[in-house]
Amino acid sequence: MNPGLENLETSMYYLMFAAYLLSMFSYWVWAAFKSELMGKLATALAIVGFAANTAAIVVRILIVQRPPLTNGYEFLVTFCWGILAVYLFAEFRYRLKALGVFVLPVAFLLLAYIAMKMGPEERVAQAIPPALKSQWLTFHVITAILAYGAFAVAFGLGLMYLLKHKFELLKKSDGLMTRFPALDTLDELAYRVVGFAFPLLSLCIITGAIWANYAWGTYWSWDPKETWSLITWLIYAGYLHARLMYGWKGKRAAWMAVFGFAAVLFTFFGVNYFLPGLHTYA
Repeated sequence: MNPGLENLETSMYYLMFAAYLLSMFSYWVWAAFKSELMGKLATALAIVGFAANTAAIVVRILIVQRPPLTNGYEFLVTFCWGILAVYLFAEFRYRLKALGVFVLPVAFLLLAYIAMKMGPEERVAQAIPPALKSQWLTFHVITAILAYGAFAVAFGLGLMYLLKHKFELLKKSDGLMTRFPALDTLDELAYRVVGFAFPLLSLCIITGAIWANYAWGTYWSWDPKETWSLITWLIYAGYLHARLMYGWKGKRAAWMAVFGFAAVLFTFFGVNYFLPGLHTYA
C-alpha cells in the first residue's frame, strides 16, 4: 500500500462529502429564497464534489491496480459518481437546476452512510476475492452504476412531478413550484432517463449472469441479489410497457419511478446487509 495515495484518497472523500453537503444546502436556499447567487454556488459545489469524487476513484484504482468495484465502500463512491454524472448532464442540458434539490441529498446520504456505518476496515483496499476475478465483473458493476445513477435522477423527477401536481390541484404556484418545469416536461424527462437506464440495467443483469456462471458454475441461482435485481428490472419494464402500450403518464408514471428507485436502494442495502447470500461481500 502507498500511504501517500491512501491519504490523498481520504482527502478526496472528505472534500466530496463537504462539497455535496454544501451543494445540497445551497440548492435548498436557492429554491427557498430565489437567490441566483446561491444557485450558481450550488452548481459550482456539485461540480467540485464530482471532481473530487472522480479523483477519489482514480486514486483508488492506482492503489489497488484494478477497477474499484469489489466492496461496499467502492461501490457507494462510484454510485455517487454515477448519480452526479447523470444529474449534471441533466442540469446543463435541460436547465433543470431544481432537480438538484432532490438528487443531491441522495448522493450526500450515501456518503453519510459510509461515514456513519463503515469503519476503516471496510474502507481499506483489500485483496480481490477469487469469485470476483473476472472482467465480467467490471462490465457488470459499471452498467449498474450508470443505471442506478440515472434511476436516482428519474426518482428526483418523479418527486418533482408529484409535488407540482399536488400544488396545482391546490391552486398554489408560489415558492419552489415556480422553479419547476411544466408537468409534461417533467414526465417526458423522467421517461427519457428511464429509457436510457433500462437497457443498462438489462446489461447489468446479463453480464452478472455470465460472471456468476464463471464464478459459481451457474447463470442464475435465485440469490437474494439476483432476485431483487429482477424485481427492480420488472418494475422499470412495467413502467416502460405501461407507458408505451397503455399510455400511462403523469402521476402513475411518477409513482413508478419513485417505487423503482426504492427497489434499487433495497437491492443494494437490503440485500447486501440484511439478506444472506452470495453477494454479502459486496
